[in-house]
Amino acid sequence: MATGAKATVRLKFKTQKQIKTLLDALTPEANAPVTRRATIKLAQDGLFLVLTVEADDTVALRATLNAYLRWINSTIDVIDTVENA
Repeated sequence: MATGAKATVRLKFKTQKQIKTLLDALTPEANAPVTRRATIKLAQDGLFLVLTVEADDTVALRATLNAYLRWINSTIDVIDTVENA
C-alpha cells in the first residue's frame, strides 16, 4: 500500500494486564482489516499501547483511527467494570 497518510498514537495505561487484554482483543481485527485502504499495527512499549495506522488517504486514516479508539475505549470500559465488580 502506498501510504498517503500515517498516524501513531501512544496511549498510557495503568497496568500491563490492561495492555495485554487490549492487544488480545484488537489483534484479530488488525490482522484481518475490513478495508484495504488502511493497515494497522499494534504494539506495547512499557505501559503504552502504540497504535500505528497507515492509510491511502486522510479519510481512511480518520475512519480507522476513530474505529480503533472507540474499540479501545469500549474495551477499557469493560475491563473497569469487571475489575470493579
